[in-house]
Amino acid sequence: MIPDGNHLEPIITLCFLLAGAWNVLGMLLFSKFFTNRLLASLDPAVFSWFGQIAVVLWGLAYASVARSYPYVPWLLVVFFVEKMIYGARWLTWLVAHGKTLPKVASESFLTAMFYTIYGAGDLAFGFLFGWLALRILTR
Repeated sequence: MIPDGNHLEPIITLCFLLAGAWNVLGMLLFSKFFTNRLLASLDPAVFSWFGQIAVVLWGLAYASVARSYPYVPWLLVVFFVEKMIYGARWLTWLVAHGKTLPKVASESFLTAMFYTIYGAGDLAFGFLFGWLALRILTR
């Protein structure tokens, strides 16, 4: 809980749970429970089987602090940095490979959808984490 009884607390808690679901459920869906070899092959440095497991673990970390985030502002900074790294990676991948998405879609619509959207969510949740960290640290 936010010590000052902030009226945004339920919404922020929900956002942490959504961030967790974005990672956990999103990765399980788009990776077809870690069996989508095309997803891994398009960016193996980030989405190898090991990388996919890491994405799920990050999601569990977000959800784990959904109600205690005001007490771990430096962890929110870590979440912010992590999300900015994934967001930046997504943008650079799109610039370099975005033109291949129609071909990817012909092989796997699910994989093309993943590479089209994943970073937008990462950036959005990252900015939320950064805003909250700043807000808590400067009170």
